[in-house]
Amino acid sequence: MTTFRESARSSAARRRGADRTAGSARPTGVPSCPHRPPCPGCPRYGEPGIAPGARATLTTLSLAHGLPGVAVVSGQSRGFRLRARLAIRGRVGSPKLGLFELGTHRVVHIPNCSVQHPLINRVAGIVRRALVDAGVSCYSDKAQLGIARYLQVVIERRSTTAQVVLVGNCETAEPLGACLELIRERLGGDLQSLWFNANRISSNAIFGPEFENRYGPAGVVEHFGGAGVHYPPGAFGQNNLEIAEAIITELRTQIPAGARVAEFYAGVGAIGLSVLERVGHITLNEVSDHSLLGLQLGLAELSPTERAKVTVVPGTAGAAREAARGAELVIANPPRKGLDPELASLLAESPPDRLLYVSCGLESFLADTQQLTSAGGLRLRSLKLYNLVPFTDHVETLACFERA
Repeated sequence: MTTFRESARSSAARRRGADRTAGSARPTGVPSCPHRPPCPGCPRYGEPGIAPGARATLTTLSLAHGLPGVAVVSGQSRGFRLRARLAIRGRVGSPKLGLFELGTHRVVHIPNCSVQHPLINRVAGIVRRALVDAGVSCYSDKAQLGIARYLQVVIERRSTTAQVVLVGNCETAEPLGACLELIRERLGGDLQSLWFNANRISSNAIFGPEFENRYGPAGVVEHFGGAGVHYPPGAFGQNNLEIAEAIITELRTQIPAGARVAEFYAGVGAIGLSVLERVGHITLNEVSDHSLLGLQLGLAELSPTERAKVTVVPGTAGAAREAARGAELVIANPPRKGLDPELASLLAESPPDRLLYVSCGLESFLADTQQLTSAGGLRLRSLKLYNLVPFTDHVETLACFERA
């Protein structure tokens, strides 16, 4: 998780109490966290809203484009995290499951994390006990030895069950076989699916390329006001689905009925499949094989009429940029680095009627906005901020650009 300086921003954040809240009380009176320090996961723990610095920067951008001050949407501040990746380190019989201390491979054990869904904490506790009872060794980054390396837990909202992935420093699941069986037995009805992933590469990558399904369906299924969205264990997914759903709901209102749409960085189709009833046709572009698998699982559940409205273009957004030429509306939801340069250039030179840009990287968003608007083809029409990752300096933005 990205980390930032803690300073006098804390008192400034308390003065900025005008955040418009979606659905829940603001995080006032938050109890102290037993894991801080040294856990780096929530550098602004207890502070309401988005980071003042990010808000000030985006307010300045908004005013520079003739827009009013920005609105901020916030949600739950406890138990909002439905997706967690935890490192497993420590000794045989005494494993630690949690986050790395800053700049180290020392794990902070976080058994009572308040921002994680309670079931994630329960799963982590059961996995820890299963590792102990099965006598499984923990991975050592220095020695590159030990078996248990990482744990991923994803909560499926509709069933309140957990997709569990145990990552091992081993070629097959055999060294973890007894542990996996204990996890399945002890989680019982709380288990959605159980997976093994082999990662023997000496790097900071959490997963290896292949996932072995030991139990349960091929993916977690979510709904955001539309068709089912499938998340295989290797696919990207947001951890705060309350706010992700609020973003998709807002996107839906900005899509003209029957529009021809191109969506880049579509992932498993969380946006595209959820707004399908609004569009005349949508082209979905994605590069990740795991996300494309999830997208195919979602498409397989559509009626023939709905399926006919969707075209999938695998590959990078830059390589697929021509899909934007025939679209009245373009949706882009890029990773932190922002738009592929080739796509940004095309959108600036041949702008669609409307571009809906969901950003998770503030610096890249500012740079992309400059490029998109400097040629005069697009203008920034609206900007809305979302507190997607509370207690951090992260801010999610939804910007609407229109042809000038």
